[in-house]
Amino acid sequence: MAKRPIIADIAREAGVSVATVDRVLNARHPVRKETAQRVLAAAQAIGYHAAGLIKQRLQPDLPQYRLGFILRKPTHHFYQGFAREVEAAVNAAKCFHGTSLIEFAPSHMPCDLIPLLKEFGARCHAIAMVAPDHPAITAAVQELKAKGIPVFSLLSDFAEGVREGYIGLDNRKVGRTTAWMLSKVARRPGKVAVFVGSHRFQGQELREVGFRSYFRENAPAFELLDPLVNLEARQITYEATLDLMQREPELTGFYVAGGGMEGAISALREEGESRGLVAIVNEITPESRAALADGMITMSVATPQRLLCQELMTLMAQAIKVGTSETLGQTFLPFEIYLPENI
Repeated sequence: MAKRPIIADIAREAGVSVATVDRVLNARHPVRKETAQRVLAAAQAIGYHAAGLIKQRLQPDLPQYRLGFILRKPTHHFYQGFAREVEAAVNAAKCFHGTSLIEFAPSHMPCDLIPLLKEFGARCHAIAMVAPDHPAITAAVQELKAKGIPVFSLLSDFAEGVREGYIGLDNRKVGRTTAWMLSKVARRPGKVAVFVGSHRFQGQELREVGFRSYFRENAPAFELLDPLVNLEARQITYEATLDLMQREPELTGFYVAGGGMEGAISALREEGESRGLVAIVNEITPESRAALADGMITMSVATPQRLLCQELMTLMAQAIKVGTSETLGQTFLPFEIYLPENI
């Protein structure tokens, strides 16, 4: 386990004495602005746990905001990385002092998400959440909006017309891009499958729509199978992929439009290596990176997490400052494409 950074590590990184770092951290005696900024930069660079406090010492007049973030799957590499980027973006924000409250929902069901949403509504100035599009969630977001608490949808849109804004990828474009790649790389036209976690996640639904529309328009020789719902579960995806390969000898490739790619990768390693299938997934994790390196999958489409979190800070601060907006927008970020040759 990596050692937690201490004051001596900051001093070494900044090229100052431990006493200087102590003065900045505890505001004991005045320190030159340039030196204090160097200490702050060093603390942020090494991941010092009180970097946010040092920042507050240097900018005492900025507003204080509590920001709530409701994510999913606490043990998943993608969401672990997302949480780290959220915390870093809050600490690095230049126009406010922020405290990040991060919770991982136990499931994507409204009965698990709505209590968290209401709890954060009582404690936070603004909230951002990963959630399905469901009437009960829309009603909860509407209640918070009436109280002046803006809610942003992350990665997959929900509560359109009510939530403050969506920030993530243009998911329909993601679906069309994956279809373009599959149709170009496939050895021959054949059957194509797409996995979705749930039809309630608008982002995955839009990816499927884009995926199918590209094939209809540009590659009609391919036959698209009915979507496979995998609940974003590794074991379900593993079993469904094995079954798919066994019952569809004309299968050319598939796209995992949401979570569960780990199960598909395991199935490919067991039964699919000799089939020459084109497999495309979402997000770059240790497992998808290894599968790209081994040639098990063809491409992964990834979210630029750091850029997303930086943009989100600007949007949340603006919503808190001016109040909830009547013009509810979408912020589309450029997606990253990983191939075996650029990982």
